Order: sequence, then C-alpha cells, then structure tokens
Amino acid sequence: MTLNAGLTTLHEDEIARHLAVAQGLVTKLVILERDEGPAGAPLAGTGRRFVSTVSTGGQRRTREVELGRTVQAVRQGDPMLSPAQHAVLYRARRGIQVALAVADVFSRQTSLEQLQARNLTAPLAGEDANQFKALLNASAYISAFTLAAYLGATLSGEGEPVDDAVEPDFLFDTPQDALKAMIAALDRSIAGAADDLALTARARAFSRVAIEGLIARKGRFTGLQSFETVHIRLDQDDFTLNGFDVAPGQKRKPLVMTFKRPEEIIGNHIAKYQALKLAKMLMAYDFDRQMNPFVELGGFLFTFIGDGMPGTGKTILIQMLAGMLNEYCEIAGYAFHYENFGVDQISSYQGKSGQNCKEFVNNVINPRAIGFGTIDDVDQVAAKRSDDRASAGQHEVTAVLMESFAGASTVVRGNCTFGMFSNYPENVDDALRQRAGARWLVDGPQTEDDYIDIFALLVGKNHKIPLGEHALFEGQEIKRAVSQSYEAHSRPQEEGLVSVWERYQKEKGALATLADVGAYLHMIKEAEPRFTGRAIKNITDAIKLRAMDVELPDEWFRDAGSFMHKGYDEKKAMIEALRGPISIDMVLQEINRYADSEFRYTDKSDDAAVTDIIRRERQREKAIREIEAMKRDGRWQG
Repeated sequence: MTLNAGLTTLHEDEIARHLAVAQGLVTKLVILERDEGPAGAPLAGTGRRFVSTVSTGGQRRTREVELGRTVQAVRQGDPMLSPAQHAVLYRARRGIQVALAVADVFSRQTSLEQLQARNLTAPLAGEDANQFKALLNASAYISAFTLAAYLGATLSGEGEPVDDAVEPDFLFDTPQDALKAMIAALDRSIAGAADDLALTARARAFSRVAIEGLIARKGRFTGLQSFETVHIRLDQDDFTLNGFDVAPGQKRKPLVMTFKRPEEIIGNHIAKYQALKLAKMLMAYDFDRQMNPFVELGGFLFTFIGDGMPGTGKTILIQMLAGMLNEYCEIAGYAFHYENFGVDQISSYQGKSGQNCKEFVNNVINPRAIGFGTIDDVDQVAAKRSDDRASAGQHEVTAVLMESFAGASTVVRGNCTFGMFSNYPENVDDALRQRAGARWLVDGPQTEDDYIDIFALLVGKNHKIPLGEHALFEGQEIKRAVSQSYEAHSRPQEEGLVSVWERYQKEKGALATLADVGAYLHMIKEAEPRFTGRAIKNITDAIKLRAMDVELPDEWFRDAGSFMHKGYDEKKAMIEALRGPISIDMVLQEINRYADSEFRYTDKSDDAAVTDIIRRERQREKAIREIEAMKRDGRWQG
C-alpha cells in the first residue's frame, strides 16, 4: 500500500477524461448542507438575542450551487467574463479535473482500485470493507486537498490576503462528494465580491482556509501516510504536489519584523556599508529582462557569510538589510520575500530536511520578487560532511545549499541574495563556507568612541547626564569609517597571514604587478591549503564589487521613476557611468580581508582542538591522582 516516492507526471489525457464531471460541477450542482439558521431574534431592551434551547445543528437542507453564475455576477451588466473572472472559473474547473486525476493515481498505486473492482461484483465485508472505506475517504481527502492547493498555486494575486473566506462543510464519502463541498464553499466565499481584485483575493483566501481546515482534520484519516512522500508534477500548469506540503510563499502574509535604520548600528562599518550597497544593488533588478546590470558588470553579491562573537550585531544587520529592501520595494511596487531557514526545519524524516531547504531556496530565488534569504546559526543547521555526530537532515541541508549556491544548475539573476550567519564559522563545512562570495566580519563596537556612541544611543534621552568631551556619532560617519576600515586591511591582521606577508616582502619586496599578486596568493596557498581556486574567484568578485564601489545616489530610490522603473539598458548605462578602475591597493586589501578570514577560521578551529586536548589531559592527570589516593586507602579494585 505504498506509493512510488519518485516523481509522477500527470498527463493531459488523464486530466481530460474528467472534463464532463468538472464542467457539470462548476455549472450546477445540488448539495445537502448544514442549516446554520438565523442567529436568533433580538430581545427588546437588551443587547441579547433569543436562542432556542432546541439544537438545530444536525439539520441539513439542499442548496443549488451555480459557480458560473456567481462569477458572472461580479461585473453585472457585462455578459462577457473578464480575464480575472475567467481565470477563477477556469482554474476551478481544471482544478477539479486535476484533483480527480490525482485521486486516480492514489487508487492505482494503493489497493483501492482492486477493492473498487471487487466491490462492483459483490459487496465487500469484514476487513476488506473497512480498508475500502478508509482508502475511499483518504482518496476524497486527497481530492479536496489537491483542488485547494491547485487554486492557491495557479491563481495569481498581489493584493493583501482577506480573512472572510468560508471553510467548506467538508464531505469525505467519495472524491466527487468532497469536490462538491469545496465548490459550494468557493461559491459562498466569492459571492458578492465587489470587483475582479476582490474575486481573486477571496478565491485565494478560500484556498488558504480550506488547506488549513484539511490539515487540522488530517489525523482522522488512515491511509494518508503513503501520500506524504508522493511527488506529482503537472508541467502544463507549472503545478507540483509534494505530499501535503504547501509552498510557504503562497499565503503572502505581510512581513512582520522589527526593522533597524543604519544609524542604529554602531561599529561593523564594512558589513553595514556593504549591506547598504547590496540593498541598492538588488533594486537595480529588471523584471522584464529578469537580470540585474550588476551581475553583467560584476560585483553582485549572491551569497555572503557574516561571522562574529555573540552579541556583536548579526541580527540587527539582518533587520537593517530587510528593512531597507522592504522600504525600496514598497516605493517601487515590487513583491519582497524575506525568509529565514532555521533549525526548526530540520526533520527526522529522511529527505524531508533537504526538501524544506530546497523549498526555502526556491521561494527566495523566485524571479518575480526581490528576495532575501538568511540561514542564521548556519553551523547548527548545516553540518560538516566529516561530522559523524550530525543528523542526516543536517547533511541533506549542506548538500542542498552547496548545490544551490554554486552548483551546475545555479543561475544568478540578481534579484536575491543569501546571507549565512554564525558565531562559529570554523564549524561550517569548508566547501559551503567558500561558496560565500563575501566575508563580513561582524565584530561590533571596537573603539572607545564606538562604546560612547552605543551607550548614548541605547540609554535613550530620559536623562540630564552631560555628554562630556565627545563628538557624538562622528566616528560612525560611514564613508570615513569605511575608508579607515579598508585601509586597516592594507596589511594582514591574523598572525598566520602576517608571517606569509613578511616572508613575501623579505624575499620579493613590495607587490606592484599581477605576477607579484599571483606569487603572494601562491604563498598563501602553501600556508593554508583551503585557499583554493574558489577563494581566488571570491576575491576577484570582491575586487569587482570595490570597483563598482559606486554610491548609487539616494535620489534614485526616493521614487520609482528615477531609476527602479527604467529599462535594463538605461539602468546599466547609469551604473556604468559611476564605475571606477581597479587599483593595486584595492586588490591587496581584498586579498588580505579574505585570507585573514580563512586564517581566523583555521586558528579558531585549532584553538578549539588544543583546548579540548588540554582539558582531556587535565582530566587524565586528575584521574591518575585520584586512582593513586584510592590505592593508598585500599579502595582501588584494579
């Protein structure tokens, strides 16, 4: 009774055979529904109503449902359907066909088909009858779920979700009964819609409410377990059914997050500066061409990793970048999708964690929206491939992220970016970490001025304590702070890289040519084997980013027409006009920034291993002392 776990493709002929039934259901059907009855007559002089003590909950009445007429009534006076009306009616009819075809797949791949054939010749009895009823009810449930999922996936709507949809009076006797109940509820939900926009919004809301109601009732059914792993694909409609999973992006709930302004972040100058630039870069994306000029010109940041000690400001950077993107998208009228992948999406079911991660990636890279995806505490979510203690789900996530960020099928359009964040980046798999195109050292406030600024910011204004001799927030002035931060990388900072740098300068002098740069990179490779060709690509991408270190003017983003709604070629020309040349100083700073991070990760990893060895040796010495004492006291039973 197990379904094939592979991909099942629905063919058009399987769907077409249900056309007559589907047409009948959207044209006219008669259904027996619960009679909700009036709320009760108002009692004079009170704010209450008379409620009968006799229960009428079990009473039912027949109702004629004509979905086509209800859809037609949205635009009274026009005998023809608008494109939105036609879409709702057509998707409802085709959804019924698809639902019945999926029920056929379920019947064939379980014992339901054989039991139905046997039941036609002679009524089933005993265990066979029970199994037949359970599978038939499961088939009805799957039909209802498929219709709801199909409507949600194929009806496009950009408006806010509505909350007044009617939950179906679910019937699960047969697939056709289930679909009748669904169409009757859809009819109630869209009745009285003011216009096309409301019609589509209500139909989508019905899909959401129906799915939530079905998921809540799933535990009542036996026979559904086998459908959990099924994958059904309908290429003509770009519709995929992965068991009872529904793509999260379909609900379109508004983003709820505490956004932060750049001036609320103290320190982290380079990370903050690059986040500001990245937000503007993403908004250069052209929806018609589905390409970003920055991808073509170089310097686009598809993936980055932010690392630093706990409490240094990784979360606030996420809130800042998401807030800026959300604000720009509201100005431009673009859809914005933010999503975080966390430990709660690691599943104990084999393959499920990988599916969840792929779904997360697909939601973010959707070319019809601006996307920002984060993997917070990536060292906990994605395991090192050499870590035997990690769960299978963590290894699946590592594989999916590696393939998605720099795999053979990865296409970078420039509409989205992924940020990995960790307190312990040395615990991230080397290959995954090297797929991060940029390294943001999130080290928080560093100088005395930084600490004065952050305390003054956080303590608020409810005091009369004098500031003292200090120019408040002067050190946070972004351009000056960033230039100082970049200049600090003109020389390496990590001990391991400093020794390579000094050895190079002693042997060959100052770096001035491409040959000098290549020789320096080779010496780094000899000292740090993980410094591979991918590291060189990341460094050159960072150099191109610096060359594109153009400050896109704020005026371009104050309204949609100045830049964001211009054509692709015009945007590209505007950006190109601001581009500067690559300098040797820029090259050295980016090499040292990246190489410093690799040596830092290695040192942290080595320090952790050394600490562990020291702790074990101390434990061993303590154990030896205690054993000797036990031997002296005669308590040792060796």
